[in-house]
Amino acid sequence: MTKYIFITGGVVSSLGKGIVGASLGKLLRSKGFTVAIQKFDPYINVDPGTMSPFQHGEVFVTDDGAETDLDLGHYERFIDANFSQLSSVTSGSVYQTVINKERRGDYLGGTVQVIPHITNEIKSRIAKAQKQFKPDFQIIEIGGTIGDIEGLPFIESIRQFKAEVGIGNAINIHCTLLPYLPTSGELKTKPSQHSVNVLRSHGLNPEILVCRTAKPIPKTEKEKLALFCSVAKEAVIECRDMKSIYEVPLALEEQNFANVVLKLLQTPERASNLDSWKDLVNRITHPEKTIKIAIAGKYTKLSDAYISVVESIKHAGYEHSAKTEIKWINSEDCVDVAQCKELLKDVDGVVIPGGFGIRGVEGKLNVIRYARENNLPFLGICLGMQCAVTEFARNVAGLKGANSTEFDEHSPHPVVDLMLDQKNVKGYGGTMRLGAYDCQVKKGSKAHEAYGSTKISERHRHRYEVNTEYIEQLKKAGLVFSGMSPDGMLSEIVEIPQLDWFVACQFHPEFKSRPEKPHPLFRGLITAAIKQKES
Repeated sequence: MTKYIFITGGVVSSLGKGIVGASLGKLLRSKGFTVAIQKFDPYINVDPGTMSPFQHGEVFVTDDGAETDLDLGHYERFIDANFSQLSSVTSGSVYQTVINKERRGDYLGGTVQVIPHITNEIKSRIAKAQKQFKPDFQIIEIGGTIGDIEGLPFIESIRQFKAEVGIGNAINIHCTLLPYLPTSGELKTKPSQHSVNVLRSHGLNPEILVCRTAKPIPKTEKEKLALFCSVAKEAVIECRDMKSIYEVPLALEEQNFANVVLKLLQTPERASNLDSWKDLVNRITHPEKTIKIAIAGKYTKLSDAYISVVESIKHAGYEHSAKTEIKWINSEDCVDVAQCKELLKDVDGVVIPGGFGIRGVEGKLNVIRYARENNLPFLGICLGMQCAVTEFARNVAGLKGANSTEFDEHSPHPVVDLMLDQKNVKGYGGTMRLGAYDCQVKKGSKAHEAYGSTKISERHRHRYEVNTEYIEQLKKAGLVFSGMSPDGMLSEIVEIPQLDWFVACQFHPEFKSRPEKPHPLFRGLITAAIKQKES
């Protein structure tokens, strides 16, 4: 029988509930249990796909094409598992489903209300995920902060669900913040007490408190929290700020976190096997070398907009026991060629990630030209590949005015164009090429060397592609198309083989990288950067 773990948050938002859930999932996996995770987001958007990255960070894409919250990226990276559309639930998707049912007459003329119709739909999403994954443990994180109006239907659904499955089959972990007052040198527990009281007012009692803190929690404060929040002393868990998020599972393991969960869920304890994770953390905390990688994009003021890219770069560095410093470069600052050169002169490699819109594109083209002409290890992703093709077309193949029709509908050489199946698409939400697609890799190419295979599957999120009418011209000029869709119509990977590492891909490799298994294309980038620096 699946056991259920609900994670709520209080005091402030952005506490790191996702990291707590992912870390717990990692610990349970290390004991040999199977784990599935869901993220319930209370916002009314059907999914984050149409949101600006400044609103909610990156959009993480699953194999089956769901556009989801970035926390799903943490879940997949920590647990080393692939999740699905059922792993991401929003108020918007729930209300949309209920309203569609009402329009069809499924409720037989009844009055549609939050209770029971919305709450039943929310509970059905838990049941559907359980049916798909059949896990030993199902972790469900509720986005936002307790007390938010939009989150109340989810809280009520949890209350009902816990009562329905019975004692020992579901628990609530409540994450809070313990503010530190430097003037008095105290950690304050009162905000956490108030947060638990709000949770109780909605019918939920937490079985475990996870307290985010900048300082160690004194024994007296833990006892106070246990007393006033009605949880066992061993169920007050300290979650201190760490230099790396990958240290969190080990810090929680030291406090017996997973075993406390197993005890509350009436499950026999098992021994953990965290040896490989400990080795990973040792390489993270004791690096033998340092390299600097630039990320040139337009959302550089919010690192969460590129969080999977950042983590993938770091994963590849960890394999070499290397600390990877990220240099953020606003591509708009690179429109000036001289400034572009100045910004790139001290980096060991550069990544141009995905994005939409014309802002900063000319700067990205200058970054790519610098990388190509100076043999600076380069990886282009999605729009980064489209820009790499455009730059090559203009400056190597002699196609003056080459561009993407996304930015110039009247370009004399539209080397990047809207995909055929996107021509008649109306609306933005969920209408791109999304999810996992197969790719044939050319033997003898750098991509083939990196993957060690001629057939791969990668996740996509785009509307535009390399115009097939220009492929032969670009090939003659020296651009190698080392990855193509099985039907030969979609350009998936391009590279310049005579350079140490100049590779660009139409898909998003960052979504499949893991801390213990770096993605092959990021590994290729970092390996080339380290070799160049050491030589």
